[in-house]
Amino acid sequence: MSKRRSAAHEQIWLDQLYDMLNTANIQLDIEKTLVYKKSKTWEIYLRSSHYISYEKITILESKLKEYFFDINNIRIRIVCSKSLEDITQQFHNIWMDIQEYIKIEKPSISWLSNCSYHLEGNVLHIFSEQASKLDILSQMEVPKWIEKWLQTSFQQKIQVILSEDNEDSDNIQDDYFQERDKEEQELIRQATEHIPAVTGTKMNLKSGTILLGRSVKEEPLPIISLKEDSGKVTVEACIFNMESREIRGGKYLVLLDVTDYTSSITIRMFLKPDKAKELLRKLKVGNWYRIRGDCQYDKYQKEIVLSPNDIITAPSRTRLDEAPKKRVELHLHTQMSSMDGITSANDIVERAALWGHSAVAVTDHGVVQAFPEAYAAGQNNGVKILLGLEAYLINDSQPIIQYSRPDDFNQTFVVLDIETTGLDSVNDEIIEIGAKKIMGRKIVDSFQSFVKPERQIPVDITELTGITQDMVKDAPPIQLVLSDFMTFCGDAALAAHNAPFDLGFIREKGETFGYTINQPIIDTLSLSRELLGDLKRFKLNLVAEHLGIELKNHHRANDDAGAAGGILLKLFDILEKQGASNLDEINELLKKRTNLNSLQSFHAVILVKNYLGLKNLYRLVSKSHLDFFYRKPRIPKTLLAQYREGLIIGSGCEAGELYQGILNNQTKEEIDEIVNFYDYLEIQPIANNHHLIREGRISNEESLRQINQWIVSLGEKHNKKVAATGDVHFLDPQDEYFRRILMDGQKFEDADMQAPLYFKTTAEMLDEFSYLGVEEAHRVVIEAPNSIADEIDDIKPIPEQLVPPEIHGAEDEISSKSIDTAVSIYGEPLPDIVQKRLDKELKSIIGNGYAVLYLIAHKLVKKSNSDGYLVGSRGSVGSSFVATLTGITEVNPLPPHYICPSCKHSDFEIDTEQFGCGADLPDKICPNCGQPYAKDGFDIPFEVFLGFKGDKVPDIDLNFSGEYQLAAHKYTEELFGEGHVFRAGTIGTIAEKTAFGFVKKYLESKEIEATNTEINRLVAGCTGVKRTTGQHPGGILVVPKSREIYEFTPIQHPADDKKSGIITSHFDFHAIHDTLVKLDLLGHDDPTVIRMLEDITKVDAKTITLGEETTMKLFSGTEPLKVKPEDINSPVGTFGVPEFGTQFVRQMLVDTKPTTFAELIRISGLSHGTDVWLNNAQELIRNEVAALPEVICTRDDIMIYLINRGLKPTEAFKIMESVRKGNGLTPEMEKVMEEKSIPKWYMDSCKKIKYMFPKAHAAAYVVMAFRIAWFKVYYPEAFYATYFTVRADDFDAALIMKGPEFVRESIKNLTSIGNELSAKEKNVLTILEVTLEMYMRNIGFVPIDLYMSDSSRFIITKEGIRPPLNALQGVGTNAAKSIVKEREQREFLSIEDMHDRTRVTKTVIEALKEQGVLDNLPETSQMSLFNFAFHSS
Repeated sequence: MSKRRSAAHEQIWLDQLYDMLNTANIQLDIEKTLVYKKSKTWEIYLRSSHYISYEKITILESKLKEYFFDINNIRIRIVCSKSLEDITQQFHNIWMDIQEYIKIEKPSISWLSNCSYHLEGNVLHIFSEQASKLDILSQMEVPKWIEKWLQTSFQQKIQVILSEDNEDSDNIQDDYFQERDKEEQELIRQATEHIPAVTGTKMNLKSGTILLGRSVKEEPLPIISLKEDSGKVTVEACIFNMESREIRGGKYLVLLDVTDYTSSITIRMFLKPDKAKELLRKLKVGNWYRIRGDCQYDKYQKEIVLSPNDIITAPSRTRLDEAPKKRVELHLHTQMSSMDGITSANDIVERAALWGHSAVAVTDHGVVQAFPEAYAAGQNNGVKILLGLEAYLINDSQPIIQYSRPDDFNQTFVVLDIETTGLDSVNDEIIEIGAKKIMGRKIVDSFQSFVKPERQIPVDITELTGITQDMVKDAPPIQLVLSDFMTFCGDAALAAHNAPFDLGFIREKGETFGYTINQPIIDTLSLSRELLGDLKRFKLNLVAEHLGIELKNHHRANDDAGAAGGILLKLFDILEKQGASNLDEINELLKKRTNLNSLQSFHAVILVKNYLGLKNLYRLVSKSHLDFFYRKPRIPKTLLAQYREGLIIGSGCEAGELYQGILNNQTKEEIDEIVNFYDYLEIQPIANNHHLIREGRISNEESLRQINQWIVSLGEKHNKKVAATGDVHFLDPQDEYFRRILMDGQKFEDADMQAPLYFKTTAEMLDEFSYLGVEEAHRVVIEAPNSIADEIDDIKPIPEQLVPPEIHGAEDEISSKSIDTAVSIYGEPLPDIVQKRLDKELKSIIGNGYAVLYLIAHKLVKKSNSDGYLVGSRGSVGSSFVATLTGITEVNPLPPHYICPSCKHSDFEIDTEQFGCGADLPDKICPNCGQPYAKDGFDIPFEVFLGFKGDKVPDIDLNFSGEYQLAAHKYTEELFGEGHVFRAGTIGTIAEKTAFGFVKKYLESKEIEATNTEINRLVAGCTGVKRTTGQHPGGILVVPKSREIYEFTPIQHPADDKKSGIITSHFDFHAIHDTLVKLDLLGHDDPTVIRMLEDITKVDAKTITLGEETTMKLFSGTEPLKVKPEDINSPVGTFGVPEFGTQFVRQMLVDTKPTTFAELIRISGLSHGTDVWLNNAQELIRNEVAALPEVICTRDDIMIYLINRGLKPTEAFKIMESVRKGNGLTPEMEKVMEEKSIPKWYMDSCKKIKYMFPKAHAAAYVVMAFRIAWFKVYYPEAFYATYFTVRADDFDAALIMKGPEFVRESIKNLTSIGNELSAKEKNVLTILEVTLEMYMRNIGFVPIDLYMSDSSRFIITKEGIRPPLNALQGVGTNAAKSIVKEREQREFLSIEDMHDRTRVTKTVIEALKEQGVLDNLPETSQMSLFNFAFHSS
């Protein structure tokens, strides 16, 4: 808020200023005064004829504060118009002042004095020998700050440029232009021939190497300063993203996203293929380059880009740790510290390895979910991972009444309150003490006294309390007031609301005069939290209001003490009812409490020492989430004491119990007790705790240093190691931007005041703690952390081998079931191809201990089938013949073949080139017995499932009916017992779209304009941070009965929701996939649809012939439906058929015109893959490069094709795995494929694929889909009734029952919207399309009826299909069920009667009325009875 002072006020100000400056020759005018109410600050702008130094300004500010003591902060800003010449002449003094001013705004830039400068015209160059320091200055916007300061102070626009002060720079730059490519290539060869290459084909080039064009000598400009009209410019920046693609004309478009941390820009190049490949080989993400080029506006990116002429390598700005002996970081957060940690565990470990650190700890907030990634990174980089966490400790062992005695509630109590100048008990002062003496549960005496402070009372304290300087100026000093107060108290028990604060001040001030407190202390705040569970907040005024206690002048000591006294007496009444009659009994009563939510939590670091400690930690994490979660996962100290064996416990950061004890001025005895609990003590850099100064809890940095020094002395006193830790939350200084954005998104008020919580080098930490002295700094920074790390074993967080559940005799049972079933189908002896496949699979399955997995799946499927529900298989389990024989899947992976159900004769002599699966074989009669052959076989290799060595941990994924899924889960628990079956956990991280929202919101709120490239950089930096946890939709983890879950993972509720009743793994299930068996028991609509169709038609779906001729035509036309394509707006008839009903797949059917079942499987594979059909197979088929049977559709296609072309099976398998995971082809793979003459189109297709379906998965889906399509052809009413019941959640009867023309028009309207359709609109469109088709087949709806409609199922009648009650928008399923339940009891007399009995809402009533469902019901029962009586007469 800006205010202009009156003329009289101005004269007073000026008189004061002239007197203080004592410089009559200086002309001063008050330009303006800015008042910041929130921070209680005045900013006074003075226009002066001369420049006034910082030293004089600070003196002036101090004196003004004395004159105007009611103002908290006064800042003087001098404005004087000066020419550039004048500024240049005085700039040495100005530069010194800039350093002082910037320390106030940005205290972590105190080292700016180490930088040199040069002012030339209107450009100020700031030099540093360390590139990392330039990065920090840039990231913290120091150049912008200085530019603004100079503009404000001198009315001159001076540009500030950061430059690296490198005396050898000229020696590493070349000053000639390379006119020919040959000369340029020779120079590069000479510059790099002695430099070893890094990973892959990337080259590690020395600084100054020319990569494009010629050498670049110009000083770089900050990217943020670039404009469209900047012309030719030079920047020095780091690449954070690279893209290249071939464009028309054979050239390559190369895009480099670069940043210098002032902003980001895209470097755009159009290069010949060989030039592009050569340049990309030398460029590397994360490296720095100096680039000269032209600023141009790009109409596609809609912002400026840089078209480069010249690129040279620049010095790396990655900080290095060059200390001879390195530190070890013991306190570090990764992205798994929810919405707080920014850097991945992998990046942290890689940096530790780069710096030569032997170990690094991972200590996320309350969780251990980064352990798997961190350990893998440690193994890859040779860094020991110290597993741990930053725990939220609650001291459940501390009695609620301190120094308790058996005083009953009628004894004497003194309830006190104080008012102070701030929150720091050491540096702030008491200005008022008030107290009430209670005897016999009545207030019998009062004490009140102001205290004369040594310093002025801050303005905000006066505003809060109403206590002014005049009120205390004649008050007695603290010594006299304390003497009177201690006499007033005598030996009475003391009470206060937030007693640690009040008594902390009393202790601190009284210690000087020899006063101690030994009597009982009662904290009414803590007691209120324990006893008033219905309250959410426990401030004095809120508790008083809740208990009906008067509080007139809140924040005045006497009145607050009176209110606290009233609260104490009310709490005594409550305690008496619970059986406590004295102070000792209060402690005894609350010792048994199970609700620990009222206890304050403290931070502590727990490190795992050995495997026993790991199991104990997993147990503690589990209990903290399941039993003691309250906003955070909290660990009671008694529980930690019980399971602390194998653990090392550190005292934590400023939120730790020790640091808080010091801040709260706890007694030395209490501090000693705290210290004794911990194995080592922590201290952290001063800037980490600057927020304590902002909050008023600490006066200045010196106080922070004193606390650290005290902790060091406590370590010496108690023989505890003291370790300096960084509380790392991000990797580099500039990364604070990402955390700032996320914290702002969570409404943190101080989000922009980020502490420098970056990963620090040994030298940086030694510098941070230099005030301790060289030896002590070395001890806490290097020796102690390394010593602690040496105590810790190298521990794997998760066992490496599969630990399957134990079912006695599983191997024999699977073997015998497989053989018996095979014999029952193929006869004895088994055909050679069957016997060999069976032997190979059983050897692998039993040999690797997987038989129990098959047996579990067999039992689950058998149970579901016996309960009337088919089970569909997913994934590649259909690749296993044993899975087929044990009933786990219907997919038979043998080659296509005939088999006689009668005599068991078989025929495997089939041309697999002509017939892709058994369903496509022509009908044939068994030559042995004359009975029709059955046809089977989908030709799927077993190796896709378990690998060529047969040791790949199998995934057995099963699709149960959604109606049956819970029953399947329950049956699994029955098989293995409670405590051995858990849901598979997931970890939800910030996705790119969500990160974009955070970034945009932050930039808009701060009115910051950023390029799209910079936004992309910020989005990438925020992506991947943990947000929440969840559960896999069907994943079940099984722990052997002889083992505990804590040997593998902690456990928790999904999203920490206690009400869910579900317990999941704490680790993401992918992390323990190869250790614990995961059963995917998913809920799916297809089995539910099949069950309903079977119930309606009495047809066994298993008897449907796959590939049946009429049904097959549905996938290439509409003839089976007896409608024309124009009738239903589609050339194929697959609306409502799973896998084939979407517009995307219908278009695939049109393009491919399938005529065989094998082609349907291929289309299913194409439709489920990513970049398998679009811009890949689709183009190959359309351009007649390849036909449908030739293009890559499923992952199996790759392996089989390559083996048939002569590649070794292991090579083919390796290529298949790489392609299906989206990793494309390595140069080595391409070479092998070229040697076997694999077509270029085939290799290009492999490179485009991002994800692929296994053939077995596609086959299982198509089997289910074809059966449903068969019902659509032959039992249309059953199909539509089932479809609408199971799949049409957005069915709107009021809309759809208006008839075919209305439906057709609605389809047209929705289709015209195109890609802008919402998810709901897309669902409605699908339902409308199926409805139109139904109408065109002469099937209609009949009206919804109050007594004949089901609650949720569509019913077939002679007149048509009757929708259920919940088909009306506004009538939920529960409401519909309530209506059906009540109507079964008796008919409704009236709408009023229905409402009273069913308890449905008015919205439901109105929806039923609008559709005429209630037309036959009167409004009230009175009218109904009257009509009945009248009619009877």
